[in-house]
Parts: sequence; structure tokens; C-alpha cells
Amino acid sequence: MSLSPSDKAAMLANRVRKNYKHRRKWAKRNQVTCYRIYDRDIPECPLAIDLYEDHLHIAEYSRHDADDDADGIVKSYADAVGDTLGIQSDRVFIKTRRRQRGKSQYNAVSKHGHRLVVTEGGLKFIVNLSDYLDTGLFLDHRLARQQIRDLADGCRVLNLFAYTGSFTVYAAAGGAHATTTVDLSKTYLNWCHDNLTINGMTGTEHERVQADVSAWLTDANNAERRYDLIVLDPPTFSNSKRSQSVLDLNRDHAALIENSMALLNPNGVLFFSTNSQRFKLEPSIGEFAEITETTNRTVPEDFKKRSHRSWRLEPK
Repeated sequence: MSLSPSDKAAMLANRVRKNYKHRRKWAKRNQVTCYRIYDRDIPECPLAIDLYEDHLHIAEYSRHDADDDADGIVKSYADAVGDTLGIQSDRVFIKTRRRQRGKSQYNAVSKHGHRLVVTEGGLKFIVNLSDYLDTGLFLDHRLARQQIRDLADGCRVLNLFAYTGSFTVYAAAGGAHATTTVDLSKTYLNWCHDNLTINGMTGTEHERVQADVSAWLTDANNAERRYDLIVLDPPTFSNSKRSQSVLDLNRDHAALIENSMALLNPNGVLFFSTNSQRFKLEPSIGEFAEITETTNRTVPEDFKKRSHRSWRLEPK
């Protein structure tokens, strides 16, 4: 017997209520204000629900109902969750996630411009809950960002595929001597500038570069640029028209890591992470790097089900 949409909404609301009761205590202890409270726990309700302080961001992962009113059904789920948590409907944002390839995941889905300043680790970040599939702050990298802050003091830091620059902000907060932030998108580099600015990090030591990362790495190596700490968090796949090549991380990561590590000083560290679910690190990387998987130290409590994998790499 199949469940009605109202039954599913009630079931979802009950699960969210239980999750939130448990997770808000953890969040308060750890001074976390933005976190995941539901992640496809119930197969009939394949949603990911994140709390951004007093706002909700809900991502639907598939059209699980054949009903022509699928959007209306998901809206009923969102209403049920909002009511359960006491969050007004104008602070609840719904996205539909389909399998993405390349730049489509970064395209704007609307132009409402609902930007919100949230705090994490004592720092401020601008998120946009309405206009893109992703909000501008990947919550599953919360602990990874803290690791970068802990390592950054006095370092020259390079942030590749930087998105909105949250790793850059953490590095600057950790006392980085200088930062270089590289991304292909002018929109995201401007967003990075805004994130740095609201944290009072406006010095010329924070360089932002709009470039295809693979091509930039070649130029940077030719120019003999050197860094003490590098963050490499690439997309799984990218075929942007502005890029000189198609990036398939599962195919290309060894070359990407090797070219990045060529920029490291002898005692430098490269932090590498990926959200690819079928990723396997190429064994040949061990020929030029000391490799330590750090996933168990960078995946936070609210993302234990599904998240990234991460590694620390150092020159041999």
C-alpha cells in the first residue's frame, strides 16, 4: 500500500523533529549555526535539508512521485518541515537536484537575490539561498576549513577551484602571510571578495585570479611561484566554455595533484578533497607524495551519511 503525500509529509516532519532535537544540542555545544538536519533518511522523501540559522534550504534529489503535481507535493513537505521547526514560509527555499555535468550545477536557477550573512567559526559568510543549487558555503567542509586555519599561520596559501573563497577566509583568519584564490567564475571571485571584506580582510596580500586552473598551474610553475599550503577541491566534472579543456576528476586527478604539488615549498602541505562517490586515488601519486587520508577528521557529525573524502599530501 503506497503512502499518500500527506502521510509522507507527516512522516518527514516527525523524522525532522527527532533529528533536530538531537542535532541542535550538538550544534550548540560546538557553536555551529548552519548544519544538516535531514539527509534522505526516508526513501520516500529523498530530500537534503539544511538549517542556515533561522532559514531552511531544502534540496529534492529526484522526482519520486509520478503525480503531475510533484512541485506541489514537495512544497507540502517543505511546509510540514517549516511548521515543525517554526520557520516562516518566506524563509524556506526549495531546489531540485538532478544529475549534473559540468557547469550546469553552477548556473543561476533564479534571480531573487536572497543573500544572508551567517557565521561559522567566528567568521562571517554570505550565502545565497535562492539563486543557485548550492548556497555558497559547503557545510560538509566545516572541519576541513578549520584545519586550514590551524595550518595557515605565516603561510603563503593557494586555494584552487576556490568557489566563493571560504577556505581563503579561514586561511586569512589563521594568519596566512598571503593568499591566492583561483576560480574560473568572476561571479564567485567577487563573492570571495565580499566574504573577505565582511571579515575585514581587505589587504592587497589577498590575490584573486580568474583563470582555468589547469592552465594557471602551468603558468604558475613556469613562473616558479611557490606556496606553503594548497587547497585543491575540484569539481568531479567540468566542461565550462571558458575552460581550455574538459575536467574529469576521476581521470585527471593525478596530473592535477602533481602539477599543484610542484608549487609547494619542501615542507609544504596540499589538502585534497572530492565529493565523487566512485573516486579512487591513483596509486602512482605515492611515487612523489606522502599521502594521509584525513576523511575521518574532516567529515562533521551532520554529514556522516554522505560527504567528501579528503587527503593530506606532502612532498617526498
